[in-house]
Amino acid sequence: MPTFVEREFRPVILGADITAYTLVRTFYEAYAVRALVVNMSHTPVIDDSSLSEHIFVDNFHDTAVFVPTLVDIGRRYGTEAGKKLVILGCGDWYVRMLVEHKAELEPYFLIPYIDLELLDRIVLKDQFYGILDDLEIPYPKTVVYDCETRELPEIPAEWGWPIVAKPASSALYHYAEFPGKKKVFILQSRAELDEMLAGLAQSSYDYKFLIQEFIPGTDTNMRVLTCYSDRSGTVRFGSVGQTLLEEHTPSAIGNPCAIISTSEDQLVHQAKRFLEHIGYTGFSNFDIKFDPRDGSFRFFEINVRLGRSNYYVTGAGHNVAEWIVRDLVQHESMDGLVISRAEHLFTFVPRYVIKTFVADRALRDKALALFKSGRWSNPQVYAADLSLKRRAYLAAYGANQIRKFYKYLGRPA
Repeated sequence: MPTFVEREFRPVILGADITAYTLVRTFYEAYAVRALVVNMSHTPVIDDSSLSEHIFVDNFHDTAVFVPTLVDIGRRYGTEAGKKLVILGCGDWYVRMLVEHKAELEPYFLIPYIDLELLDRIVLKDQFYGILDDLEIPYPKTVVYDCETRELPEIPAEWGWPIVAKPASSALYHYAEFPGKKKVFILQSRAELDEMLAGLAQSSYDYKFLIQEFIPGTDTNMRVLTCYSDRSGTVRFGSVGQTLLEEHTPSAIGNPCAIISTSEDQLVHQAKRFLEHIGYTGFSNFDIKFDPRDGSFRFFEINVRLGRSNYYVTGAGHNVAEWIVRDLVQHESMDGLVISRAEHLFTFVPRYVIKTFVADRALRDKALALFKSGRWSNPQVYAADLSLKRRAYLAAYGANQIRKFYKYLGRPA
């Protein structure tokens, strides 16, 4: 059983998925503190863990429930217990709710997210690309489809097919339901585009959809970049990872599930220029793709929270919880810019999946060598939290990952 230490602060994690568990583990590793997890789901990843205290709340997505529940938690676990509560959301909708209700919640919580005006400027991808354009930071060529007017702009013929289509607002898209819904669409023809837009029109999503030139390359062309900007808006940390494998299920397509930490400083400095230009604070997470046609790196999107794969940063030696606590709880003065350089393999999937489905031989061999040398981590596999129930869950999870890769990628040649 884990041993906990009482601290002046306590993390409050909103979510029930792997991201939530990763943050629970990260805070425990750094401070031996027991996180409080609040959500509206029962999942084995949280329920079967001994590292956190779990509060289940029906209809937690409803503002009329969300705000008073958190105020009550803030009073009981923060004010009355004499602790600073650091609150983190594990989904875009959680972050937006926290930001929209900062005025009611800030008396009880440290909320490490930007204000609503800036949030709306950058999480809406069409506006994000406008800022990148001003700063001459590359991004995919894009046209914008307005779901209200339903007027399809002309798609440049030189793009060819396939093309990519994705929502400009992930938070609004979360609530949309329609046949064939995917996180990102890769469309092979105009007929497929028309079919997707017809389905989208049946949903509640009423903002914009981005239609983009397809950047060639496999999963290994993707990069993930995590930065931390201190409370003054200065970027103090950057960590780049090269994706080995992404998920290919429709609801999770594009989510990295195996990453090797790498050093590509130009990406950190481009992100630093962007973040300091807009006055950003807290953690940011960028999706970037290497374009083999011209050797550029193209920025796809920014997430204003730690991503699902954030443990690639902690595993490489830079615990993400420490940046938040040092800055917002301890008010530590920070100097300079730290760039992560350790080579480390992060994975959600078993070694078998990497050995079987990573097509790039050099990267596959590097990943297997990192496994062999012990320089790897899976955030769900933690010696301090391996009960029999949790071992059973992890075994089933690993087997399911193998099945999913065979289902969506087929049997490798």
